[in-house]
Amino acid sequence: MELWHAAILGIIEGVTEFLPISSTGHLLLGAHLLEIAHVEFVKTFEIAIQLGAILAVITLYPKRLLMDRATITRVITGFIPTAVLGLLFYKIIKTYLLGDVRIVLAALFLGGIFILFFEQFKKTEGTKTIVDLSLSEAAAIGALQAVAFIPGVSRSVATIFGGLWNGLSRKEAVEFSFFLAVPTMAAATGLDLLKNYELLLAPENIQSLLMGFVVSFLVALCAIKFLVRFVSTHRFKVFGYYRIGIALIFLCFIVL
Repeated sequence: MELWHAAILGIIEGVTEFLPISSTGHLLLGAHLLEIAHVEFVKTFEIAIQLGAILAVITLYPKRLLMDRATITRVITGFIPTAVLGLLFYKIIKTYLLGDVRIVLAALFLGGIFILFFEQFKKTEGTKTIVDLSLSEAAAIGALQAVAFIPGVSRSVATIFGGLWNGLSRKEAVEFSFFLAVPTMAAATGLDLLKNYELLLAPENIQSLLMGFVVSFLVALCAIKFLVRFVSTHRFKVFGYYRIGIALIFLCFIVL
C-alpha cells in the first residue's frame, strides 16, 4: 500500500466513522476506487486505523468517559452484547463479509431508506440524557451494533437511532454512539491485532499503518465536532439521501 493510499483511507475513516453513513462501507468503496487489492493486510489496516477515531473521542470527552461513573456503567453495559456476538462471528465477518462491494451497496441503500422512514414517522423528540437510560435500554442499544457487522449498515446508524427510539435527545444519542464506539472498536481492533500483529508490524507496513492512524485521528476530531453541531439544528434525512445516492452511483458506474 502506498502512503498516499493510507492517507486517503485515513481521511475516509475519520470522516465516516461517526457519521451515519458506514465507515467500513466507505473504506471498501474507497479501496475499490483506488484499485487496492483487498488482501489480508488491507482488511486488517481498515480495522486498525479505527484506533485513531477512538483516540479522537477520548480526547474530546475525557471526563465523561473516564470519570463519570453512570456514563461508564451504561457504556460497558451496552458493549457487552456486542463483545459476545463479535467473538462468536469474528471469522465469518472477516472471511465472508469484508470486501464484498455488493453487500456494501445493498446495506447503504437500505440504510438510507431506513433513515428516511424513521425521520418521517418518529416526530417526537426525546429528552433523556445518557444517565437516564436504564441498564436494559443501554444493553439493547449496544446490541444493535451487531447489525453493523454487515459492512455498509453503519454502527452509528444502529446506535444513534436506537438511542432516539429509547428517548434520548439527538445530541445525547449521538454522544452515546461516540462513547459506545470506544470499547467496541478497541476490542475489534485489539482482537485483530492479536491475530495479525506480524502482518501489521512488518517493516513494509508500519509507515502505512501510522499514516492511516494519524490522519484518521485528526479528521475524526473535526467530524465529531461537526456532527454535534449539526444535530442541534438538523435532522438526519440528508444522510439517508446521501446513502441512497452513493449506492446508486456506485451500482451504475462501478459494479454494472
